Amino acid sequence: MTGRLAVITGGGTGIGRATAERLLSEGWRVIAVGLDRDDDLPEDIRFHKADVTDTVAMLSALDGENGLHGFVHCAGILRHEKEWQIADFDAVMKVNVSAGFALANALLPRLEAAGGSIVMLASMWAIFGSAGAPAYTASKGAVAAVTRSMAVAWAPKGVRVNSVAPGWVETRMSARARTDGERAGLINGRIPMGRWAQPSEIASVIRFLLSPDAAYVTGTMLPIDGGYSVC
Repeated sequence: MTGRLAVITGGGTGIGRATAERLLSEGWRVIAVGLDRDDDLPEDIRFHKADVTDTVAMLSALDGENGLHGFVHCAGILRHEKEWQIADFDAVMKVNVSAGFALANALLPRLEAAGGSIVMLASMWAIFGSAGAPAYTASKGAVAAVTRSMAVAWAPKGVRVNSVAPGWVETRMSARARTDGERAGLINGRIPMGRWAQPSEIASVIRFLLSPDAAYVTGTMLPIDGGYSVC
């Protein structure tokens, strides 16, 4: 896969960064786009600061590039109990779903030309409800649904579209749950594999879905949760 180009929203931190690093290690060229980045983000990952809800600004990261082999929408926000307020609900939906959908549509001609593929970041919360984060839950269910629609619509164009549904992963976003002793204990007790995932473990599955190894896989939502969703 040497020389292929990928664009990753939210590629400066967490699962997005881990995905960028994994692809980089296999010879991909990677553009990470978003508002946030780790201070030690590898220089070989080209970071473009832009609001993911601004499609025009996001596309400017591709100035001078032609074909595109992979698009990964990892950018996401979580506002916990604030999501019961309509303004916060809408903000979460806009970043987690609408921004990725809009950018995927804008990038489709490039992906079609290169025979590329798309991976959208859903979540185990696409399966469960959440009293504390209704917008995050709704957004991830919507990601899974729109992934299926894009997969059906774009398969004739040679573009595969899949999503992944991570469980509990050690990222900034999960810090609140990890540092709550009582809640963390309940979570740990339910995960059959007995531990939280590392971002690199999610990245490995995203890499598979982008690769020729997944040439006949489209429209799926692949859980990566250590068995959490089956018990």
